[in-house]
Amino acid sequence: MKRKLKYLMIPVVLLLSLQATSGAQNVSISTDLVSYLNFATMNVEASYPISRCWSVNAGVRYNPFTFDLGEGKEDARNKQKTFAAGVRFWPWHVFSGWWLAGKLQYQEYNHGGIVSKKTTEGDRYGFGVSGGYAYMLGKHLNLEFGLGVWGGFDKYAVYSCPVCGLTESSGQKFFFLPSEVLVALSYVF
Repeated sequence: MKRKLKYLMIPVVLLLSLQATSGAQNVSISTDLVSYLNFATMNVEASYPISRCWSVNAGVRYNPFTFDLGEGKEDARNKQKTFAAGVRFWPWHVFSGWWLAGKLQYQEYNHGGIVSKKTTEGDRYGFGVSGGYAYMLGKHLNLEFGLGVWGGFDKYAVYSCPVCGLTESSGQKFFFLPSEVLVALSYVF
């Protein structure tokens, strides 16, 4: 996993090291409010402008939680560690108005007990695209809306229940999934 993260972060580090003019806005930090509704998934994303219409961004989502559904029922979980790095194109100005984005993403996941007793865990990596709009609430505060999808490769294992460890199946496959429904608060420094 460390090797995959290293290759994912190399483009971001290179782009962040460029000396480009970006105007008065230097960086933004945002958090997606919808992700907190997804079993309290914590998240943060940082964006750095490299020109008037382009920014690079890196984000992480983390969910270590398991929820006890009561006696006689299995635990529900949507655990994940997700790392993403990408670019956004802003037709007007960075951090304002419409945007389109592309990103590389890696996810280690373990989810189950929500709809059925089965638990699936694995590693996914791929490429995502998204689009949205950033509404300026004030000089430093934005509200962002967006939708995104991603696809790639998934190496997984399916277990009979969250704690028994009995493997039902495992394998590798290609996938195409929604990656985000974004309603985010963004602070622009």
